[in-house]
Amino acid sequence: GMELRFFNDPAEFLAVAGAHLAEQPVVSTVVAGVANRVIEGRRAGVEWPAEAPCWFVAVMENGQVVGAGMRAARFGAYPAFLLPMPDAAAALLAQTLLERGESVLAANGALPAVQLFCDEMAAVNGLAVRVGQHTRLFEMSEVITPAAVPGRLREARADEEDLLVDWYEAFTLDANEQAGRAPGSVPDEGPTRDVLRYRLRAGSVFVWEDESKRPVHLTVASVPSYGVSRIGPVYTPKEHRGRGFASAAVAEVSRCILDAGHRVCLFTDQANPTSNKIYEALGYRPVVDMANLVIA
Repeated sequence: GMELRFFNDPAEFLAVAGAHLAEQPVVSTVVAGVANRVIEGRRAGVEWPAEAPCWFVAVMENGQVVGAGMRAARFGAYPAFLLPMPDAAAALLAQTLLERGESVLAANGALPAVQLFCDEMAAVNGLAVRVGQHTRLFEMSEVITPAAVPGRLREARADEEDLLVDWYEAFTLDANEQAGRAPGSVPDEGPTRDVLRYRLRAGSVFVWEDESKRPVHLTVASVPSYGVSRIGPVYTPKEHRGRGFASAAVAEVSRCILDAGHRVCLFTDQANPTSNKIYEALGYRPVVDMANLVIA
């Protein structure tokens, strides 16, 4: 039969579900990446905030892992994130959480799992499910080099932390504004400072600096999980847009990741044709459609 195994310890979760995640590492990028980040954070003495739930779940069928998910966001309504799983498992997950008094009012991830999960969760609460964002996961296997732009890519410095925090916040506001969405619907809502510091130490935060050595653009990559790194956020402040910085930076960061022997992917917002066009022009190709759903 089917059973759900919950884990508060991401290392125990990966011991059980890691091989399953590694079979489709691009599709699994968010869950694998967050699990590894929580493990790293705990090593560095950073605990999840008490008010935010943090669990991972493996869906088992006859002793085999057939699906996975988590609730480990630290923003908004603390959305769950679900990877592909049998339809019955998505409904069972919602019922199990409701039985233990845990109402989840937002979920991101693979369709149809997130839709079925939210439908079940909403029905009990007498609420409706709406789409916060249709996302598309893309992978690149070869970079198509964009037109050259002045300046250069470099790793962000520790003394730029305040600027980066501001840019992360502006990215979230802009992304939601451009798509006409409420705040709290982006899978990578601005990180806490400890997550940002971890990424800075890992050398996965990049800025493009212009000819006068001034940072004009931010591109972040995740530390690879199962050989896959995910790019995001990608942010250019309004006053520096339209000059090709994003294309140049994403192309170069993507090339670094590929040259290091990893795979590289990113999410786009299907409501934002501009960014989709930019990424496809660089060589990104669609892998899977996902959604961020909100119960309201």
